Amino acid sequence: MSADLPGTLASVWFFLIGLTFTIYFFLDGFTFGEGLLQPFLAKNEAQRRAMIGTVGPFWAANEVWIILGAGAIFAAFPLWYGTLLTALYPMFALILLALIGRGVAFEYRAEMDNPRWRIFWDVTAFVCNALPAFLWGMIMANMVRGLPIGAGGRYGGGVSETIDLFSVMGGLATLSLFVLHGATFLLLRLDPAGDLHRKARRAALTFGAFATVLVLGFVLLGFVGRELFNAFGLSEWLFPALAALNLGLIWLALTLRRDALAFAATGLTIVFSTATIFVSLFPNVMPSTLGAAYDLTVVNAASEPYTLRLLSWACGIFLPLIIAYQGWNFWVFRRRMQGRDHAEDGQMVYGQDGP
Repeated sequence: MSADLPGTLASVWFFLIGLTFTIYFFLDGFTFGEGLLQPFLAKNEAQRRAMIGTVGPFWAANEVWIILGAGAIFAAFPLWYGTLLTALYPMFALILLALIGRGVAFEYRAEMDNPRWRIFWDVTAFVCNALPAFLWGMIMANMVRGLPIGAGGRYGGGVSETIDLFSVMGGLATLSLFVLHGATFLLLRLDPAGDLHRKARRAALTFGAFATVLVLGFVLLGFVGRELFNAFGLSEWLFPALAALNLGLIWLALTLRRDALAFAATGLTIVFSTATIFVSLFPNVMPSTLGAAYDLTVVNAASEPYTLRLLSWACGIFLPLIIAYQGWNFWVFRRRMQGRDHAEDGQMVYGQDGP
């Protein structure tokens, strides 16, 4: 075995984890965004059911990626996992509760034909979409700017160290970006002749402006205020610049009514933004504000080479199956929601009567 193989394998797993979170934010981002737009776009029960139907077949499968990402960190980088959860435990606990609440709201709101019952679950769903969309941005901001980590990965701060202007700006940037991604997803899934489709386009243009300001503001704070991304060398502006260019492309696509291009552009903005986070971290997995000697790196936080090799075999077998299943799922439910789907009960709302 090469002497560098353990470090190389750990680096590979770090970027695989980054890829997993990128896919998760891409897929669940439009689900969060659709849920946040519901109260503003749907004015009656038929429209609300139509919007739920656009994400109904996909939201549960999307969450597989966050389970994969968390499991991979736990198995490949146990020290990173322990420090990350200790430092940001309140945020992760709120995200977990919100994801559970969102699933319950999806399943329960149609169980009773009672307006108060449905309003309760609609409010629950809105809150449970807003919390993860905001908190994921705060978590990513805390990861790149560093936390007071001491010897052995021991976290030496409290909750107050995790909340500042940079982390709040990160939360607002992801929140607005997910709403924009949800709006462009609705353009692909709703009947283009319907009133909801027109509202979704207007929402995309509105939140496109918010997302542009907040994402660029977050990048500026990171680059100027905290000297992040310096480790990029010649490519320090590569991913932030690509993310900014994509935001401009979204405006152009929406103006030209190229809905597929608009959705692809919002997705690419999420991809480049997440890639920026993980590339800027490497070779650290979590920097310490107490000094570089306490940084958690891909080498000192990694599991034993045997564990990493075992994980690689498991990944090689199961990852293609997961990708194939999700691809098949999107193909089966590729049809746009039509007017007849809006008022039916049960599975029809998910468009399960086939294309």
